[in-house]
Amino acid sequence: MSLTLQSTQFTNGGAIPSQYTCDGKDVPPPLSWSNLPSDTSSLALIMDDPDAPDPDAPQRTWVHWVVFNIPTSSDGFPEAAKQLPGNTKVGINDWQRTGYGGPCPPIGRHRYFFKLYALDIELEGLNEPTKSDLEKAMQGHILDHAELIGLYQRGD
Repeated sequence: MSLTLQSTQFTNGGAIPSQYTCDGKDVPPPLSWSNLPSDTSSLALIMDDPDAPDPDAPQRTWVHWVVFNIPTSSDGFPEAAKQLPGNTKVGINDWQRTGYGGPCPPIGRHRYFFKLYALDIELEGLNEPTKSDLEKAMQGHILDHAELIGLYQRGD
């Protein structure tokens, strides 16, 4: 079995409820995972939007959430998680702040990728990394990964 990632609030390819966006409470949705490889030492999670600013003419991938050193004893994050498990660390999103920034597309229906990585190490020496910094640190250490894609359009 391979690593799985899911939410009780939306299905893969389904609509993200507005409470998890800038139009609602702007809090992270509940996420759960299972089937970690046996030699997993930590997990990392990246949430991004490859459709920014316009899905018909994307110009960049917008980073919403960077999380790493999630302990293997964790099987997910609760809704609106204010405190993350164990020694979990957060990085910088594209609003230049740490933590979660929910979907807030300026135009059209965007795809939001929640990407979970099982790593064979706990990452050290990272202080509020960007997505790029985290991806570099993970190179050569990814045992498995899973994706959950949610959709959101303002005014739905």
